[in-house]
Amino acid sequence: MKFRIVTNGAVFAVTLSLGATFVAGAASRTEASNSVKSGGGAGLSVLQTIRIENESPTGYVRALFEHWRDIDGDGCDAREQVLKRDSVTLPQVDPYKCKVIAGDWVSPYDGARWSDPTDIDIDHVVALKEAWDSGAWGWSAATRNAYANDTTDRRTLLAVTDNVNQQKSDRDPSNWVPPLKSYLCTYLGNWISIKARWNLSMDQSEWGRIKNLLNSSCAGLVIAPWSEAPLMGTMRTSPTATSPTATVPKTTATSPTATSPTATAPASVGVSVYPGAWCKPEGATGVYTNGKSYVCAKTNASGVAYSDGRARWRQG
Repeated sequence: MKFRIVTNGAVFAVTLSLGATFVAGAASRTEASNSVKSGGGAGLSVLQTIRIENESPTGYVRALFEHWRDIDGDGCDAREQVLKRDSVTLPQVDPYKCKVIAGDWVSPYDGARWSDPTDIDIDHVVALKEAWDSGAWGWSAATRNAYANDTTDRRTLLAVTDNVNQQKSDRDPSNWVPPLKSYLCTYLGNWISIKARWNLSMDQSEWGRIKNLLNSSCAGLVIAPWSEAPLMGTMRTSPTATSPTATVPKTTATSPTATSPTATAPASVGVSVYPGAWCKPEGATGVYTNGKSYVCAKTNASGVAYSDGRARWRQG
């Protein structure tokens, strides 16, 4: 029995005799030893956990995702970190500005080898616009920036041939897969893991195409677990979701024309929520676009705790 294991971009073939106990190598050991790891498993099983919804393409602006920032404070922005990480030889780096000057990169999308970093793009595997259309429209600015610069899971960002990345653009697997056929299953595993980790949806054509490819070309695909995504802040859909506090005049009994201001009090906050999405803080409340009220909770409406232990927006 043969299985293909995808673990952070690497592919391993495993052959098992019938009756053997299957352990997914480092993936299982990591999951067992690190409690913050979650998800992962058979590709089709992980795919089944992802919501199928129509995309919400309005309102996207690339500037909403501040990318190539040094969000972990190590002195290197995300692009330079990935260039250093993905070079197959020791890269040459300017120590003062953390600028990668040279290295050797093999693009997983087409197998081309490059030594000049200007020939390399850092690809958001699930493109920023695709992420927006699939649920990032409801993220806080901090979450969008965390996603745009995510080096905590190497599947999110990859060093690839620039013109191949431009051909890919913001397309999903329903209309673009890497030209290097041997990388197809790894790519699909990465795509699924990113969507699942960041609680992003898929549209029907995207989900169906991936399922067909898994069944036809990537049977036995196993996806390595991932750490919790840094989804930060209450999810909103527009900067007008909060309104400023206001003073309320109080008319005195002795002088009908005199007013004295009361202490300022917060006006009600109209928080737009995304049903089923992870949320913070627990106990927060909000309103969905259909006018129904939602609460950020770690249990469903029947009081049963969610299996991942995280709070989600549920009706209540």
